[in-house]
Amino acid sequence: MDLTLSIIAIILGLVGLVGAILPVLPGTIISFAGLLCISFTEDSEVGMTLLVVWGLLSAAVIVMDYILPGYFSKRFGGTKYGSWGATIGTLLGIFLGPVGILLGPFAGAFIGEMIGQKLTTQEALRVGFGSLMSFVVGTGFKLVAGSFMLYHIIKDIF
Repeated sequence: MDLTLSIIAIILGLVGLVGAILPVLPGTIISFAGLLCISFTEDSEVGMTLLVVWGLLSAAVIVMDYILPGYFSKRFGGTKYGSWGATIGTLLGIFLGPVGILLGPFAGAFIGEMIGQKLTTQEALRVGFGSLMSFVVGTGFKLVAGSFMLYHIIKDIF
């Protein structure tokens, strides 16, 4: 049973890292599930304190992932049209590979603002940049959290 839980934990940790980049997967939750799995193995050194700390940090990262887009959008002069555009651009960018994932939020926010608010090109580009910054910062937080949880999983196994 320990071997099965260990394999599941590693898979969840790796899928969690992928989910940090792909917006359709809840990467932080998946990584935490891997950490939780490894804690159920017989010789696990992952205790309740570590689980609570990473549970709280995971919750904070998830909340930040919802707050950051609105913050950056407003900070760079965006409106709901830019937010909707960024969301659609992010989802469509998944189908275009790594470049699409990175540029999707930018292009979506830019197009959304151009269509919805009739902004100048420079203003819409600024909002697009804000959306891109939001994606990069949020992804960075998720990657760091997922990497540390995967580290704890691997450390506990070996």
